[in-house]
Amino acid sequence: MKKLVHLLLMCSVIFVLSACSLEPPEWAKPAKKKDLADVKIGLSVSTLDNPFFVSLKEGVLKEAKSKNMEVITVDAQDDTAKQINDIEDLIQQGVDILLINPTDSSAVSTAVQSANHIGIPVITLDRTADQGEVASFIASDNIEGGKMAAEFIIDQLGKDAKVVELQGTPGASAARERGQGFRSVADQNLNVIARQTANFDRTQGLNVMENLLQGHKEIDAVFAQNDEMALGAIEAINSSGRDILVVGFDGNEDAIKAVQDGRLGATIAQQPELIGKEAVVVASKILKGEKVEKKISVPLKLVQ
Repeated sequence: MKKLVHLLLMCSVIFVLSACSLEPPEWAKPAKKKDLADVKIGLSVSTLDNPFFVSLKEGVLKEAKSKNMEVITVDAQDDTAKQINDIEDLIQQGVDILLINPTDSSAVSTAVQSANHIGIPVITLDRTADQGEVASFIASDNIEGGKMAAEFIIDQLGKDAKVVELQGTPGASAARERGQGFRSVADQNLNVIARQTANFDRTQGLNVMENLLQGHKEIDAVFAQNDEMALGAIEAINSSGRDILVVGFDGNEDAIKAVQDGRLGATIAQQPELIGKEAVVVASKILKGEKVEKKISVPLKLVQ
């Protein structure tokens, strides 16, 4: 009897230790895919109201189609709770791999960890997750892009120019990194008189800029952490009749046209379609059991 009790106790300990392990059970680990035709990709995008992310999605769809892979796309509409629910739904639909463009790098961590637990690989695009296992993070070098913006303003206006920074969604890694890069140059060489969030949104960029124009009589330049906010800021500046240099970030179609028309000083251009394409290429390698880089940078360029 004592031997039986001892055996049961040992089995219980093994079960508990297995349950507490961070490794997914063997049955949950993804099988290697020789044929990609039966692969189902789950793509969660922060918002399809932003042309940048529409281009990113198109890059995913085109590359997936060339490989006969199915893509299920969900739009979080910039709502972190919706994005977490969307990702859980994708998991329930049996996707083989997840491509996630987070609305919030911290909040999305729980969804990433849910995928980790059952062995679904996760790739993050443009923004990454603060926690959880991410197989690969594909994005532009946002820190370098922020530096490029500050250096362009210095080149155009000289040191000590009075500058406003329009910040992206708090909690998004892209906002943090672009701000970090900008500050690393601007705080030593420019007079940054205000920093305020406009959540990567054109309408908010307009409203925030109107308030900043009322509060500051002298503004020489604006760095907006994305083109949507930059284009909103331009509307406010034009209405005020003031001459202010504006620099955006993304290189979306509207921004490139605004540069060509002389309304936007410059944009730090990303290649969102290439980010989407690269994500599918990397996903294919992961599903075949091949090793991939933890971080893949897609080149930036200054358009002026």
